[in-house]
Amino acid sequence: MFPCDKCGECCKNLNKSPVYAELDRGDGICLHLHKNLCSIYETRPLICRIDNCYELFFKDSMTKAEFYSLNHAVCIKLKNHEL
Repeated sequence: MFPCDKCGECCKNLNKSPVYAELDRGDGICLHLHKNLCSIYETRPLICRIDNCYELFFKDSMTKAEFYSLNHAVCIKLKNHEL
């Protein structure tokens, strides 16, 4: 499982990628983010499920460790406001 520390930065920066447009409430923040937590976590969209996305789209092109590393690198950049 991806080592998420629940900072909420990925859900506060949806405007950084057009793939999240339908979840953006208009200011870059997810419609479902409440107090840094996902209010629909159990039924969240596939795009918000890192492990499922890996299995469906990336497992043939990289290892899970590589995928996690790439996602973690973006996480760090979001936290440091580098994106």
